[in-house]
Amino acid sequence: MRQLFVLLILFTIGCQSREGKKTRALVFWCSNNGGEIQFAREFVERWQRTRPDKPLRYQPIPEGQSSEEIILASVVGKTTPDIYANMWQGSVELYAKAGVLVPLDTIADFRSFIRARCDSAMIREITSSDGHIYQVPWKVNPIMTLCNTGELTPNTTTGPPYDYSGYLRAGQHVQTRDANGYVNRWLGYTEVKAIWYQRLFNFYPLYLAASNGAPLLTQRPGQPPKAAFNNAAAVQVFRFLQTLYRNNYFARERLSATRDPFIDQRIVTQFTGPWQLSYLDKFGGADLRYAFYPMPVPDGHTGPTYTYGDPKNIVIFNTCPDPAAAWAFVKTLVDKPGDLRLMELTGQFPRRQQLDTDPYFTPFLAKTPRMAPLARQTRYIRGVDNSEVIVEVFDIISQEYEACVIFGKKTPEAAIADAARAVDVLLMTE
Repeated sequence: MRQLFVLLILFTIGCQSREGKKTRALVFWCSNNGGEIQFAREFVERWQRTRPDKPLRYQPIPEGQSSEEIILASVVGKTTPDIYANMWQGSVELYAKAGVLVPLDTIADFRSFIRARCDSAMIREITSSDGHIYQVPWKVNPIMTLCNTGELTPNTTTGPPYDYSGYLRAGQHVQTRDANGYVNRWLGYTEVKAIWYQRLFNFYPLYLAASNGAPLLTQRPGQPPKAAFNNAAAVQVFRFLQTLYRNNYFARERLSATRDPFIDQRIVTQFTGPWQLSYLDKFGGADLRYAFYPMPVPDGHTGPTYTYGDPKNIVIFNTCPDPAAAWAFVKTLVDKPGDLRLMELTGQFPRRQQLDTDPYFTPFLAKTPRMAPLARQTRYIRGVDNSEVIVEVFDIISQEYEACVIFGKKTPEAAIADAARAVDVLLMTE
């Protein structure tokens, strides 16, 4: 499927008309989230007032099963926007290798701008295997442990923040059963389906927390990439999750198909992101008290707790007739005023260094104390490895996750080793 996609892309590039040099309005696609539509409208209107010589219009990404499918279809159908803000970081390498993105580091002042915004680790993470940078780090939603603080009091033996032993004790503390002996209240819930992207919200943030932010893949100069996750951290995560299900501290049934279990207080923790804040403020009852804490870590863990940041970035497609103007507009989205407005309108966080201590953002964070733990967490987040087959990597991990964690058919050691072997085979065929 992926090879067919690459062939289609190359065919499309070869057939593209050279008439794109004509002056036309640049097209900016944003997410179809309400807050981001307002964000796009404000910044496009401002651009049109200040730069009438460079016309620009915005459009929410067309409706479809997923934004990833819409972008793929637009590339193949030659209907790409010039600028797209909401590209999943894991997709960028595939499009970069297909030759449909502008290498942004070839634009004057890009590197100096990005060095001021991002630390060296972040820049390494977004750098493609060919040495170019095709994406602008934009926004993140750190995955953390949302806790019902009415049930789990911080700094007690059953309260957050958690190591694995403390979290398991909390499971025993909150679990209840009905008159027939069936569990009807759990410590938490996370999606049990063996779909690759669900691992971004359970296994992967826990792996990053346990491994101090280690990658899933590694590559030495002159050698193909290999699986790097056959290690103690991954095994500990599988064992921890397996124990939660074996003890009925996590529900195996599809609670996501029922009324929100956190609001109903049938679960008291959840691995989730900042989007929950506005939702809970709107729908949570007056008796529901909650706060965000770091992901659980292995007993004895030292140092900061990393997690998955769920990054969405900005790209410029190479059908753009004026990349310099497109970049000039993008800079208005990701400078400090743009980042502040993003937080105000969407409750999401810009991916910039030292966000939580920058005096420019201090007044906003002081007014929104529930967001403060998430802002601090932005110091310790990771995206995903820059690999065009990263989806397939997560799919392999998901199959072993189901066998080991959900159904207990494999030991954690065997499941992780089998996943690593399968990933190495996958990578050798690339």
